[in-house]
Amino acid sequence: MPMKEKRPEKEQIAWILDYLPIGHPDDKHHGYQKKPLVQAIGEKRFVLMEIHTEEEISPVTTEKIELKTAKIRQIRRIAYKDLTNGSQKELPYVIEKIVHENEERFINFFNTAYPLTTRLHMLELLPGIGKKLMWAVIEEREKGKFKGFQNIVERVKGLHTPERLITHRIEEELKDDNIKYRVFTTPLRHTKEKDTPIRHKRH
Repeated sequence: MPMKEKRPEKEQIAWILDYLPIGHPDDKHHGYQKKPLVQAIGEKRFVLMEIHTEEEISPVTTEKIELKTAKIRQIRRIAYKDLTNGSQKELPYVIEKIVHENEERFINFFNTAYPLTTRLHMLELLPGIGKKLMWAVIEEREKGKFKGFQNIVERVKGLHTPERLITHRIEEELKDDNIKYRVFTTPLRHTKEKDTPIRHKRH
């Protein structure tokens, strides 16, 4: 049985993926009824969202929005398939920026990842990490916790750009609504048995 999911934390900061000054191209309203629209991704749980902003906001000049202080009309959660082409192209770059800005949080993943089953370790959910690299990470962290992405690269032979492995995993979770294990994201719908949100151990 999957672990019971806690109520997701609300996103406080959203990183902009695309800015649509006259609304979504699929919006059937007349031009004068269309309002500026931002497609964005949350910094904490990578929630994809559409934000209807006040007229005077011009998010094209910034990278992110503080959701509590910005002048916002409405926020609606969306799926990956609802993203514009521009948002989909921008997504991996924005995710990697978030990962870099929150390096300590994601280093903690490498330091605390644990077995999910007798055959599958959480580290193996990252694209490109098999049994050999998994054991190399585990053996190194037993000598001392990793201090940063560069520290992982220096200590684990064959593991390059760990931040991109994290980025690719986040993308996979966002693209596949039915993915079995969730490490970094929150499912769009209520969790079912086939979805297993993973809680990180805290030390």
